[in-house]
Amino acid sequence: MAHYLVRAVIEPTKVAELAAELARDAFVGLQPFGASLTEGLEGARWESPGVATWEEEDYCSPPLAMERAAVLDRYFPDLRIERVERDAGWAEIDELERIFPTPA
Repeated sequence: MAHYLVRAVIEPTKVAELAAELARDAFVGLQPFGASLTEGLEGARWESPGVATWEEEDYCSPPLAMERAAVLDRYFPDLRIERVERDAGWAEIDELERIFPTPA
C-alpha cells in the first residue's frame, strides 16, 4: 500500500457541496477506495487559501486514478501528490486548520 500527501486547489463554489456529501457519507460505499477517500477528505486541512491538503492511501497506478475519475476531479481542478510514509502526511499538516471541522 502507498500513502500520498495530496495538495489540491479546491473549486471555491464546491466547498459546501463537498461538505454536504461528506456529511451524508456519499463516498464511503465506493469500491475499493471509498472509506479511505472519505477519511482523507474529512481530515483535509487548509494549506493556504483555496488549497486543501490531506493524506490518502491508494493502490492505483497512476495514483488516485479511480478517486479522481469518481470524485476528486469534480471538486479539485488542480491536484498534486507526493509519496509519503503512512501518517507522515498527517503529521506534517496536523497544525493546519481543518476544512471540515468535526462536530462538537
